[in-house]
This record gives sequence, C-alpha cells and structure tokens, in this order.
Amino acid sequence: MSRVRNLRVRPDLLYVASGWSTLVTDVRGRITGTDPQGFFARNTRVLSAERLTVGGREPVPFSTANVQGHAQLSYAELGNGEALPSRAAYLLVERFVGDGLRIRLTVVSYAQQPLTLPMRIHLAADFADTSEAEAGHRLQCGDVGASWDPGEQELLLTYLRDDLDRAVAIGVRAEAPVRYVDDALAVEITVPPGGSSRVELVVEPVFDGQRLAAPPPTFTGPADAATAAGARLARELTRLNSTNFDVTAAWRCAVDDLTVLPLGEPAGPTAPMAGLPIYQEIFGRDTMTASWQALLAGPTMLADSLRLNARHVGRRVDDGRDEEPGKPLHEARLGPVSALGLNPFTHYHGDWSTAPDFLVFLGQYFAWTGDLDTVRDLLPTARRALGWIDRYADPDRDGFLEYHCRARSGLKNQGWKDSDTAIVDEHGQVVPNPIATSELQAYWYAALRHSAVVFAATGHPALGATLLARARALRRRFHRAYWMPDSGCYAMALGPDKRQVRSVNSNDGHLLATGIVPTRVAPLVARRLLAPDMFSGWGVRTLSAAHPAYNPFSYHRGSVWPVEAGTIGVGLARYGCWAQLHRLAEGMFAAAALFEEHRLPEVLSGLPRDDAHPHPGVYPNSCSPQAWSASSVIMLVQALLALRPAAPLRTIIVDPHLPEWLPELRLEGVQVGRATVDLTVRRGRGGRTSIRARGDRIAVVRRPTMQAMAARRHRS
Repeated sequence: MSRVRNLRVRPDLLYVASGWSTLVTDVRGRITGTDPQGFFARNTRVLSAERLTVGGREPVPFSTANVQGHAQLSYAELGNGEALPSRAAYLLVERFVGDGLRIRLTVVSYAQQPLTLPMRIHLAADFADTSEAEAGHRLQCGDVGASWDPGEQELLLTYLRDDLDRAVAIGVRAEAPVRYVDDALAVEITVPPGGSSRVELVVEPVFDGQRLAAPPPTFTGPADAATAAGARLARELTRLNSTNFDVTAAWRCAVDDLTVLPLGEPAGPTAPMAGLPIYQEIFGRDTMTASWQALLAGPTMLADSLRLNARHVGRRVDDGRDEEPGKPLHEARLGPVSALGLNPFTHYHGDWSTAPDFLVFLGQYFAWTGDLDTVRDLLPTARRALGWIDRYADPDRDGFLEYHCRARSGLKNQGWKDSDTAIVDEHGQVVPNPIATSELQAYWYAALRHSAVVFAATGHPALGATLLARARALRRRFHRAYWMPDSGCYAMALGPDKRQVRSVNSNDGHLLATGIVPTRVAPLVARRLLAPDMFSGWGVRTLSAAHPAYNPFSYHRGSVWPVEAGTIGVGLARYGCWAQLHRLAEGMFAAAALFEEHRLPEVLSGLPRDDAHPHPGVYPNSCSPQAWSASSVIMLVQALLALRPAAPLRTIIVDPHLPEWLPELRLEGVQVGRATVDLTVRRGRGGRTSIRARGDRIAVVRRPTMQAMAARRHRS
C-alpha cells in the first residue's frame, strides 16, 4: 500500500480560534470574500472580506502559518528581493484572535533607499451566520452602513436591521494620518532604509451595545480568557511517550487540540466546543463526551463541562425548542439565524442522550477524582435529569427510551446518530419517529448504575439500591427485545411499531462500553463489529457496507467516526476482547498518521483499507480539530491499559494488554484523586505486559474486569 502523509481536511482553508471567535482564511492568510472565509465572533461574520494593496499592487503571501492556535503569521514580498543594491521589502501580516481580532501590517525594508508606499485596505462585513457561511446560502440578510470617525480613526460597519443589533468597529493605528476614501482605509507609509513601518487594525464586534475587545498582540501568551484557560489546561494534561511514533504523535496532537478548543468564560472555562470551524457553540452531549473520554489526560475539562450543562437544564415545556423541565441542553448558538428565530438553537434541547450522559459522566468524574464537593453541587441537576427521564423520555411507558421531535426546525433523530437519515431499516428506508435506539437504552442502563453510586456516596443508599435494581431489570428486558441471534448482534432500534430495526451498525460498541451486553454473547458482538462489512480497516463503520442504505461518505450511514473508536475500545477492553481491540486501535492510529500533525478529523469515510484506497478520505464537511476525535485517542490508550480509577479507595485498577506494535508506553502525570503518578507499561516477549508506577502513594492493582473474567469462563 502506498504511503500517505499530511492530508489536510480542508486543504483550501486555514482557521484559528479562541473561545467564541474564529478566523477563517485561505491558505495564504487572506480573507478574499469567498465563503466560508471571514472573522466570526459569536457565530456572526463581522469581517467578510479584506483586500490589501501596497504600492498599488496586491501582495501575495508566500509563507503563512498558524501560531499557538489563536494567531496567524504571513510573509509577502513587496520589492525586488534579488536586485542589487538591495531593494527588498516584505509585508508581515500578523493576526491575533480573541473576543475581537487584532491585525498588524508591518512593512519591513532591506532597501538602501527610503520607501514611500500608499497602502489601501478595503474591508467588508455581511453579518452572516456561521451556518450560512458554511452552506454558502443566506437565510437572513440586510444592508450594511459605513461611517468613519476621523478623530477616533475608527470605521464603524453597522448591520441595518431593526430586529438585530450588530456592528463592528475597526480602529486604525498608524505612523501617518489615515483617511477613508472610496470605501477603503488609505495611508501613506514611509519606511526608512533597513527599517519598518506598521499599520494596526483593531477589529471589535459590537453586539447589543456590548463591545468585544481585541486581544493583545502576542504569539506566546494568552490572548483572552479562552486561551488562558487553554494554557492552564496544557499544564495539567498527561504526557505520553511510547516506542510507537504514531501513538506518541497522535496523543500529543490530541492534547494540544484540547487546549485550543475551550469556550472560556462564561461557558466553561475549559469545557471544549465541539469542533472547528462549524461547531463553535455550547454542545452539551459533545462537550461532556469529549471531556469524559479525555479523563486519563486530566479531570478539569469534565468538571467544567458538567457545570456548564448544569446551568442549561430545561425549565418549561416549549415544543418549539424541544424543551421540557429537567431536559439538558443540546445546542446553544449565538448567530443571527438563531437570534432571529429562524431556528431554535439559541437554546435547543432536542437530544435524548444528554440526560443519561450527564449521570454517567458525573459518576465517572467521581470515580476519577473522589471530589464529593463538586458531586454534591451537581446532585440537584442529577435529580432533575432523572426526573426528566422518568416523566418524559419514555412516553408510552414500555420501559425503553424513545425520542420524538416536536420543534418545527428541530432534529428528527435525537440519539447519538442525529442526522435525518441516520436510522434506516433493513430495506434502506428511513424509520419514522418515535424511535427507541439501542444506544439510548445502554446509556440509560449506565446512568442508573453510575447515579446509584453517586447517590449512595452522598448519603442516599436507598435510592442507590433502587436505581441498581432498575438497571438490572432494564438489562434483562433490553436483551430480550433487541438481540438478533441470527445476526450475532443487536437491532439498531425499535421502531414506532416496536419491531426491531434490523440494521447492522456501530451502536453495539456503545452497548459493550456500558456493560449492558451479557458476557455470554459479548464475544459474538465483538467479532461482528470487526467483520469485513463493519470494520473498514481504519475503524468501525456506522452502518454495514452490506446494507442497502450504505454510503461511505454519508454522515451516519457507513462513515467511520473516531469518537466511536474510543467508546468501542473501552467496550472491547471491558469484555477482554483484546484481539479486536488491537485491530481497532491499530486502524485508528494508522488513520491518524495519514493526517497533518496526526490529527483525526470529525468523520472518516467508510471506504475499505486496501490497495485501491491508500487513504479513506473524509466526510466532506468534517471539522478538524474536533474535540471528541482528539479525546478518542486518549480513550484508546486507556482501553489498552484497561485502566479503571477508584479515587475514593485511592486505587487504580489495570489489566494492560499491549499489542506487538506498541511494546512500551509511558504516561507522565496521571491524576486519580489527589494522587499524581507516572505509569510505565511494557510488553514482554511472551506478550505479558508489566506496569510500574512512580509518584504519589496510590495502590495500583492488576485485575481484569468482572466481564472479562466471566467472558473467559464462557470461552473455556
């Protein structure tokens, strides 16, 4: 197979971000007026075009790169650099992203004579929503007014709509007077021999009377609260080194990406957005999932993500937003399409998985940290989530969670696979609502078990016992209703007629992760997940390649999601399915090695890994970086170690099984409770793996999971 390296997910774009702001440029660092380029603040494009001329010609950058996640630097030639005596002159374009945007344009001369150069900067704003810029189609629009204040040296571009208060102020700082002529900023710059001259633009959005400040011009220090949160996170996150370069590089890229993605205050502050450049918003399920999968690297993200979700729980019945009391938030966007009510996403609650996820991840947070104070603070939200599930999530009272959509512009599918055509029957037809997808029942099972521990630990043992009993009953009825013995796997869902939706799909990996699968059938499920029609060689397909609705480049009908690899990996480790786990992990790390900086994108295609397909390609509109693609790398390593924390007992339980292609790895700074330890894991010649711990005193106990031991007995 040919060797492929350094694929870029969106090869025609560069983007940098901080908190709720994103700068999207072409690969030369220009904002050309082409979608989806621009500077976006709070999901609103406040700078849609920037055309610069120096000396009457447009500079063409020859070297452009992003710096530290929140900045960008370009170099462009202005003079004849080869002429003698020297006539070389260059333009440096520095961009710094924070709540606002700071742009520094510096002409540097190596010429022997002074240079006098007219600079013209044409700027435009269209106040498009992020989603509109991405789609290239406007749902809302309006005229834009321009006013120039010569005293303040500031241009104000205002969106001329009565129903939306949006503007952007662009201040100019230069060593010579600045004029606004023919819709352009104009300044004559003089550069001494061997010297420089600078023009600085300070772009500050003004939303509802609030002015968002531009960041300071620094490449190395925090630009604003979001980058400051990322810097704090970087000091916490666990470091990994291994004998496998691809594993080491993928881990380093993953933790670096997680430090770039925090939303900052007032959201988190370290709670991550879902991904760039599309999902710069509060995304309840995605934020928590990424933070949970990254727990081996550190617990702060999950603490902030849980608190963030606790602040956005539904308070009333609102069909237009799929909101109900106690139902957590799914998405919250700030762009004009949402603000104008053209979609319900200012706060939208259309998801059935977030409530059980909150309960699961609260339990996981307690297991990793033993932090009873935070757990007690979040206990009222846990009760509200339980209350919503009991009152609203199973409307026909058949013992399974089934979703439905009430909002006119809401999401049809409200499980993990939430695209409109994700849930299809065995004939390839879209299944109508209401639908009880398999993974929702598994999440509910795990939620009952984890919340039982949380309530027992906080002084409510009777409630804990009741929740455990409910979990056991759900496990029994789930297997009876969903198991397909002729296929060796579970149905994708129960449809509105309560019949099985008999489509082979990736949900079974989620079932293994939660422990809802009986140990006697777990090996069958694992083998089915890794069968040729399901495992592409890079990862597990969302839908079997043998299915009539299969499309390798669809969103959920045959594509491969890296986030699922992390969850499926933990499930395979839970049941001791090491051969399947090693194949899955190898495929994912091999996929990471194909991409620039070993960064896994949001969605890979489902094409097979063979000589005809030297790389899988990606879903056309994939985000990269994507928080839960980064976190999946961390969770795969946790799966290979079968590491289970028990912080209240000051114990780490492990059962490491390293494959031949990963003979050694070292983790520095693993946090469990108040202890921080370094773990070194080595694979011996016979395949036996040893583990050594150094650091704070904590028990490291080697023990298989109960399911792995039971599965071993079944196999023998």
